[in-house]
Amino acid sequence: MTRRDSPTGGPNDGRGERSVTLSTGETVSLPLSTEGTVLGAVFSARRDGLRELLPAGLEPIRVAPRRAAVTFLSASYRRVGDGTIAPYDEFAVVVPAVHKPTAVPFASLLRRGASGYVWFLPVTTDPARALGTDVWGFPKVVADISHEDDASRRRTTVTVDGERLLAFEAKRPKAVRRRESGGAYSVEGGRLLRAPVEVDGDVGVWPYTGAASVEFGDHPRARRLRSLDIGGRALARFVVDGETVFAVGEPVEPAR
Repeated sequence: MTRRDSPTGGPNDGRGERSVTLSTGETVSLPLSTEGTVLGAVFSARRDGLRELLPAGLEPIRVAPRRAAVTFLSASYRRVGDGTIAPYDEFAVVVPAVHKPTAVPFASLLRRGASGYVWFLPVTTDPARALGTDVWGFPKVVADISHEDDASRRRTTVTVDGERLLAFEAKRPKAVRRRESGGAYSVEGGRLLRAPVEVDGDVGVWPYTGAASVEFGDHPRARRLRSLDIGGRALARFVVDGETVFAVGEPVEPAR
């Protein structure tokens, strides 16, 4: 069981400070401050296929007729909160989405490609899994994740339950110090939640690039992704190196 202790905000106050004891025994403070490096890329995919991955109340962000966006994020956290949880690696598959029928400028998508519905989130430790599932309802699983880093690029391979999920590679774009904000959608207890996310660090974005790729394995989730007809050329690649703060999820509207 997850125990929430000493809340200072109301039950729906996602920005209120509180502590949470995870099912694995660790206690973390929220909002959660982390430090790490994330390389990611945004690709186009079949819009109807991406819509099937989303809960009720969300729509994928359209990037072309019958095409929408999907984002792959390779993360290495060197600090998590106050150190109660050890550093870990993570790989996220995110569907950029909105919960209201509104147009999203393409420039905004490039800057906020990491925001959206978290569809799959392998991590390398059990406390990291509990952190995501207990607090936000993220679909985290423990997996084997390896990064091969050099000065210009990162290659990440992810294996889940002994089956290859994917291999991802991206070249690091030049970065400058900046702040960005976004949000991560999840479903917990049948409710659609949005967790505000704030970034303060070195951020770089490069649009329309061939310097990012993803290759899928034989895991069931990989087969599902392969069926989306993901574009061979990325809409954008990006890097974030610095602090990312995750707030508690705020209810948006009921999910099916």
